Amino acid sequence: MAFLREKLRASPIHARFGPYLVLLILTFAQDSMGETARYWLYLAKLLVGLYCIWQIRDLVPEMRWAVSWEAVAVGVLVFVIWVGLDPYYGKFSFLFAAGKPWNPVAHFGAGSAMALFFVAVRTIGSAVVVPPIEEIFYRSFLYRWFVRKDFEKMPFNQFHWLSFVVTALVFGLVHYQWIAGILCAMSYQWLVLRKNRLGDAMTAHAITNFLLGIWIYWKGAWQFW
Repeated sequence: MAFLREKLRASPIHARFGPYLVLLILTFAQDSMGETARYWLYLAKLLVGLYCIWQIRDLVPEMRWAVSWEAVAVGVLVFVIWVGLDPYYGKFSFLFAAGKPWNPVAHFGAGSAMALFFVAVRTIGSAVVVPPIEEIFYRSFLYRWFVRKDFEKMPFNQFHWLSFVVTALVFGLVHYQWIAGILCAMSYQWLVLRKNRLGDAMTAHAITNFLLGIWIYWKGAWQFW
């Protein structure tokens, strides 16, 4: 564990890219596992993600939650876009092939304790773990690194149109719902630019994913997972 800590401390890039890379690797592994194992591996991914966030808490000073009306509005708006656009465009992901949807209700049985447990695990993971890790990678690191290698010296409210577009495209193309992902990335980046901090984007991201988790379970819209 001390070795990991030293690696993260070694450079500001490691601290922002390392946790994201860990989640990517676990996601690849999760999608290649058997049907029951993939649910347990997601639980492991949630715990590993929480551990990574704890380890970088003082290495990434911008990783601080912030609440504002803009964050709430953007979080709800992106949820509406994500769900509303879904029937109207073809899906693909640059990184992940479309596999069997995450559906613990079908696997463990409707109303079973295990099904409800893993719905909660997935919702918590996407609303608590994913937002800080993805936001520090895309909005804090990648957006600024495309502009200058000493990215920490670039203010959060500095707009760079090419980096804005490229970062949004990268974010979108690693999501199955790629058009919604691009619009989502632009919305969160706008928040960072407007507020000159990362925390509002983390909050908006968390709201979007939490609402999406509720929607998926309520409507049985498992294709979003």
